[in-house]
Amino acid sequence: MNVDNVKSQMRKGMLEYCILLLLHRESAYSSDIIQKLKEARLIVVEGTLYPLLTRLKNDGLLSYEWVESTQGPPRKYYGLTPEGEEFLKELESAWDGLSDTVNHLRQNI
Repeated sequence: MNVDNVKSQMRKGMLEYCILLLLHRESAYSSDIIQKLKEARLIVVEGTLYPLLTRLKNDGLLSYEWVESTQGPPRKYYGLTPEGEEFLKELESAWDGLSDTVNHLRQNI
């Protein structure tokens, strides 16, 4: 078994949750989302992010607004919808449960 494959799957599983966490705090432009994820050491490329943002929007969890830019064309800023806020709460509860389970196993092995 390849540990890099497992790590990649773990990151993919957390990516949606991490994006919703970022957008819960404030609306963001896609490049800003990538930068904030990079600062958190979760490397994501545009080819991964854009389809995920589109899917989250199509699922009713995100909305966007066009904001004029001083440096070029308008930018699309993504934010959570009320449904997205509720979904995030459910994910936070699931994460807390998983985290508790993993921490319990790590401490008792």
